[in-house]
Amino acid sequence: MLEAAQEIAHETGATLELLSDPLQAVAGADAIYTDAWASMGQEHESDARAAIFQPYQVNEELMAEASPHAVFMHCLPAHRGQEVTNAVMDSPQSAVFDQAEGRLHVQKAILMLLLLGRREPVPGQSAHA
Repeated sequence: MLEAAQEIAHETGATLELLSDPLQAVAGADAIYTDAWASMGQEHESDARAAIFQPYQVNEELMAEASPHAVFMHCLPAHRGQEVTNAVMDSPQSAVFDQAEGRLHVQKAILMLLLLGRREPVPGQSAHA
């Protein structure tokens, strides 16, 4: 996966850095994104994962290293006090509920497409596309 990402970065002129220090990783960042440490089906690993990932918790100290206009994102549901603190989750920098709302509208559009099918061709495509 890393090799593929590096190849894409090279082709597009992007820069890709792999960092293990969370403070260094967020320095000057415009967006901080995290996810649950243990996903559904991995609950039995939650204690071990919490011990490993605790240094990567998104908290006020970490957000202070990011750009002043940085936003915090999370795909939800979030485990407050684990991957993110309440203070960050509820801060003006948090975009998690706007992010969830945007995802909701996309999911509704996909559902409508699946239920009703495409009734009109997309501009530039034939009706059989």
